Amino acid sequence: MEKTQAMIEEIIVVEGRDDVTAVKRAVNAEVIAVHGFGITEEHFCRIERAAQNRGVIVLTDPDFAGETIRRRIEARIPTVRHAYISRDEGTKGEDVGVENASPAAIIGALEKAHAKTTQARAEFGPEDLMAADLLGHDQAKARRALLGAALGIGYGNARQMLSRLNHYGISRAAFDAAVATLDPPKK
Repeated sequence: MEKTQAMIEEIIVVEGRDDVTAVKRAVNAEVIAVHGFGITEEHFCRIERAAQNRGVIVLTDPDFAGETIRRRIEARIPTVRHAYISRDEGTKGEDVGVENASPAAIIGALEKAHAKTTQARAEFGPEDLMAADLLGHDQAKARRALLGAALGIGYGNARQMLSRLNHYGISRAAFDAAVATLDPPKK
C-alpha cells in the first residue's frame, strides 16, 4: 500500500480529526470522521453512500467508546469491514487512540482487513467546480452544501468536495443531474 501510487479503495471511518491525520500519514485514502459519539444522520448517510459505491472499513480506537461506535455503524450498515489496532499500538502515555498509532500499525490493520488498493481516480477537477459555480462564485459555499446533500456526500470546501466526488464513485451523469437541480428552471 504505497501512499504515492495507489490509494485505498474503501472509505475509512474513524472517530475524530486527529485520527484522520494519522490515517492520511499512513495511506492515501478518503476518510470520514464521525466525531465520536456525536455520529449524526448525515454521517450515517455518507457512510451508507460510501458502502454502496466503494466499501467501508471502520478503524476506531481500541477502547469501549471505539467498540460502541463500531457496533452502531455495523447495526446500520452491516456490510462494513473492520480494521483493528491493538491497545499497545494505540497508546501514548495515558491516551489511547488511533491518532497515537504508527503508520506501520495502521497499514498493518488495513492489510488484515483486506483493504484493496486502486489507482487514484481523477474524474473531476477544479474546472468542473468552477463551471458549476461551486468554486469562485459568490454562492459557491451554499451551492456545495446543496450539491453535497443531493449526492449524499455531505458539505465540503472545494478541495474536500473534489476529493469526495472522485473517491465516492460519483458518476459524471449523477454530478450533472445534481448540479442541474441547483439552478432555477429556465423560462
